[in-house]
Amino acid sequence: MTSEEGENFSMPSAGSTPITGSTSTTDGTLVSKRRKLTSVVWNDFDKIIEDGQDYAICKHCKGKLKADSKNGTKHLHVHIDRCMKRRNVDIRQQLLAVERKGHGKVQIGGFTFDQEMSREKLARAIILHEYPLSIVDHVGFRDFATSLQPLFKMVSRNTIKGDIMKIYEVEKDKMISYLEKLQSRVAITTDMWTSNQKKGYMAITVHYIDESWLLHHHIVRFVYVPPPHTKEVLSDVLMDFLLDWNMDRKVSTVTVDNCSSNDGMINILVEKLCLSDSLLLNGKIFHMRCAAHVLNLIVKEGLDVIEVEIEKIRESVAYWSATPSRMEKFEDAARQLRIPCNKKLSLDCKTRWNSTYLMLSIAITYKDVFPRLKQREKYYMVVPTEEEWNMAKEICGRLKLFYNITELFSGRNYPTANTFFIKVCEIKEALYDWLICSNDVVKTMASSMLQKFDKYWSGCHIVMAIAAIFDPRYKIKILEFYFPLMYGSEASNEIEKIRGMCYELLSEYQSKSNLGQKTSSYGTSSGSTLLELNYDEQDPLSKFDLFVHSTIGESHTKSELDYYLEESILPRNSNFDVLSWWKTNGIKYPTLQMIVRDIYAIPVSTVASESAFSTGGRVVSKHRSRLHPDTLEALMCAQSWLWKEKEGNRFT
Repeated sequence: MTSEEGENFSMPSAGSTPITGSTSTTDGTLVSKRRKLTSVVWNDFDKIIEDGQDYAICKHCKGKLKADSKNGTKHLHVHIDRCMKRRNVDIRQQLLAVERKGHGKVQIGGFTFDQEMSREKLARAIILHEYPLSIVDHVGFRDFATSLQPLFKMVSRNTIKGDIMKIYEVEKDKMISYLEKLQSRVAITTDMWTSNQKKGYMAITVHYIDESWLLHHHIVRFVYVPPPHTKEVLSDVLMDFLLDWNMDRKVSTVTVDNCSSNDGMINILVEKLCLSDSLLLNGKIFHMRCAAHVLNLIVKEGLDVIEVEIEKIRESVAYWSATPSRMEKFEDAARQLRIPCNKKLSLDCKTRWNSTYLMLSIAITYKDVFPRLKQREKYYMVVPTEEEWNMAKEICGRLKLFYNITELFSGRNYPTANTFFIKVCEIKEALYDWLICSNDVVKTMASSMLQKFDKYWSGCHIVMAIAAIFDPRYKIKILEFYFPLMYGSEASNEIEKIRGMCYELLSEYQSKSNLGQKTSSYGTSSGSTLLELNYDEQDPLSKFDLFVHSTIGESHTKSELDYYLEESILPRNSNFDVLSWWKTNGIKYPTLQMIVRDIYAIPVSTVASESAFSTGGRVVSKHRSRLHPDTLEALMCAQSWLWKEKEGNRFT
């Protein structure tokens, strides 16, 4: 190994005796110092004089380098950095890291403590798991952190808040940049959250399908909305987001729950966004009503009708679940009757209709226990009759459909309307069946629920129907099957209305892209391209081209949608992945592929499954309610983005 300064690794002569900070001759005679050696590099070198020439001898590899004053010490620093035998280890920070490899194997390697990295990890943990910021002040947590790494200097609450804000700003810039480059449209859901201080926050979530045809959703804003929450205030908040994030020309729909202020907000947004001519179908499908909320309203309407019929069951459940001793008596009686105690009695909650369904379904399994306990417990006075149990069974059987569909509507990790349209049709078909039931109570219940259904589903089902058409297992046939059951004599008109919207979408997408100006794989995609043909003297058959196009009227040209609908329907398969099919087969229908990517990203619900059955609203945790709105927004949004990173769905 040689250096740029003529470095070599010959040992100094036997007669030379190096003295740090002094010079010597080859015969070992000391001479006076020329000047004091002040550079830190001399901690790793000895200076000698050999044959009248100054040399520096490396203490580690014994290499010899020139050390004349005119050469300086730069080359010595370079040698120290490159010296293979030099070990510059900070024993205060160098530790052994143990990495578990599985099957009982471990790997031990070097680890250097990094204070900044540890601070960032702590901030990320607080974001991901909703730990309070005050955790850094907890004595037990500080002791725990010290036991893991004594070198870690615990930070203050304000410092960790600053670290969280830095993470949020970095992730926010990434998200904005990613959404701006996204080629597809995004669908938006908004819902209001409430803190225990009665402050209102608007959560804005974007939904989209990426280039790999995977469905994603992210919370992008969590904005404090000062009262009153009027339509003007709500529309200003949402419009500010669309403009700040450059989403005003990319939004497809906005899904909100059903309240008058949201209806007014949507009308204001449509009026503003129509100025840029960027809305799909001129805003006809811009407003999506939250399907889970609609189902809540429908079911609550039905439960109000049967309130009296199930009251005795509710009182019985309340009595036997009131205290641990009563619950123990109830379970003993069930075991005597050889009834498995797999589930405990559960009293329903007024704001969660599914709790009523679960209460009835569990109580029905123990129906024989209640009269037996009446014989032993003198204070238990209310026992449901056989007719009331039969009514509960019938109601449970009918509510099960709504329970399963609400859970489906609340999922966010799969396409929406290609599945949901069928479920909506099932609901209306079931309600029609209830109308002809022999039980008058069920008839009254169905009549009330149908009124709510017709009020809210008239516009919401359009997007679902369009998406069902773009499912190659259904196409137009699914409308031809269900619409006669739903609309009777008006079915054909409703089918043509949905079909017309599909062609209108195709025309819009072609006009706003260069696909409409090109020839598709099946022929001319637009009649306007016929006018672009001109006679070419160099091509004798150009007149033939003009003749062919003049004899083929525009009515004979077929669009991508025509060819798609004419193809055979695929066999139904429960494992069928409609997004994968369009990713692979959409090459034949490039414009339809763009439409499907945007339509299938539209969610039908604003709430996750755990909130789908509730009419009580979403609540900010008590630890976060006391935070400044900016800090709360940073925590809520960053949590959504970081979990996507952990799940492997990271935007790039």
